[in-house]
Amino acid sequence: MSVIKQVRTRYAPSPTGFMHVGNLRTALYEYLIAKSQGGAFVLRIEDTDRERYVEGAVDVIYNTLKTAGITHDEGPDVGGDYGPYVQSERKDMYTPYAEQLIKEGKAYRCFCSRERLEKLAETSEFGGYDRHCRDLTQEEIDEELKKGTPFVIRQKMPVDGKTTFKDEVFGEITVDNSELQDQILVKTDGYPTYNFANVIDDHTMGITHVVRGSEYLSSTPKYNLLYEAFGWEIPTYVHLPLIMGKNEDGSVSKLSKRHGSTGFEDLIEDGYLPEAIINYIALLGWCPKDNREIFSMKELEENFFIGGISKSPAVFDYDKLLWMNAEYIKAMSDEEFTERAVPYYKEALGDKEFDYAMFAGILKQRTEKFTDIPEKIRFFAELPEYDKELFVNKKSKTNLDNSPALLTEAYERLKALDSWDHDSIHDCLINMAQEKELKNGTVMWGVRIAAAGQKVTPGGAIEILDILGREESLSRLEKGIEKLK
Repeated sequence: MSVIKQVRTRYAPSPTGFMHVGNLRTALYEYLIAKSQGGAFVLRIEDTDRERYVEGAVDVIYNTLKTAGITHDEGPDVGGDYGPYVQSERKDMYTPYAEQLIKEGKAYRCFCSRERLEKLAETSEFGGYDRHCRDLTQEEIDEELKKGTPFVIRQKMPVDGKTTFKDEVFGEITVDNSELQDQILVKTDGYPTYNFANVIDDHTMGITHVVRGSEYLSSTPKYNLLYEAFGWEIPTYVHLPLIMGKNEDGSVSKLSKRHGSTGFEDLIEDGYLPEAIINYIALLGWCPKDNREIFSMKELEENFFIGGISKSPAVFDYDKLLWMNAEYIKAMSDEEFTERAVPYYKEALGDKEFDYAMFAGILKQRTEKFTDIPEKIRFFAELPEYDKELFVNKKSKTNLDNSPALLTEAYERLKALDSWDHDSIHDCLINMAQEKELKNGTVMWGVRIAAAGQKVTPGGAIEILDILGREESLSRLEKGIEKLK
């Protein structure tokens, strides 16, 4: 009876200081593949490329995953049975594996100088390595080692035949081995190459599913030949489709900054909610079994399946993300909306005192991003300068002839109110419209313009007056009457 192996996936970012949505989608899919099958999700930091290393970038990785709600079961900060989880701390383990391949005749030391390799790249028909050191005699090798000549360790790749592998998304893929160069496993500085370290780390950490972008499809035969050289079980491959962006001319190209924000932190700064970003990214290349579009992280864990991943490139649609963000905002309770909106209220209103809870009623259904809020409510802090032409509205049947009398009467009636609250203001203005046999909008238009000083506002006249309070409301209506005179 065969033992079912636990599904184990890993996210192995390089600390370069930026989390692109493509990297984040890879992390998300790896997490969902593991969690949907009761498996473990591992975080491994691949920091051996010292030239690209950015100070503080590891914290960016931790913070992004935490904000996104992607929790790793093992990693540098939480530990686990397969550590260390930082590649540079595993440095000493790679060379013995490479030396094992040398002993078995599956790898060799290459003493070629950089100058020779650069010249070869210029003159060679295909710009590749000519396997110059592949068949050196032991005496020649010993002589170079005795001289202290720097060397790399290369794998002996097959020169004929084909290598075939199966990918869960793209199916069966075959390449001619003649196209594969003798890849470097360990560099002259003793650090492993990306490909070699990946295979060693994935095997020794028990990774069962390797998930990455489709741009790595061409590298997969190299990985497989390493697994085969060691006699190890080959993992399940899941290559993800590219994420494209829309160009101004209607065409698409690989998503880049010219299309808009492409980093998770940038999107957060633009006002998108982490949960909306994650929900949207989950659907970039994956189709659920039904037509649902809104998923919580828990629901994604329950519904995700590898068979739903498409091989076609996905197009990042900022309009669709904006729609989804607005749906998340609408679904919030008034209390949660207020809690998240407070920083934006303070940005727009400064030290002016308002009952923040009152804003949810006029903003929640009209807000696509929280960053839109300050511009929407700035008029509450200070009445902007405006032209009296704003009182003219054809639909509401208001003009510069009837507006002065309408606004004056509304002012007098409001001023006479015993209490100042939504219902009292509502009844006062609606009664005026009924008594004067006017449309409600004919009364409300001028009151709203005088109270807000702008044509477009969140909420109508009643809500605005209620939030402004009696004193400020009446003061603004007085100014409106003066303007109309």
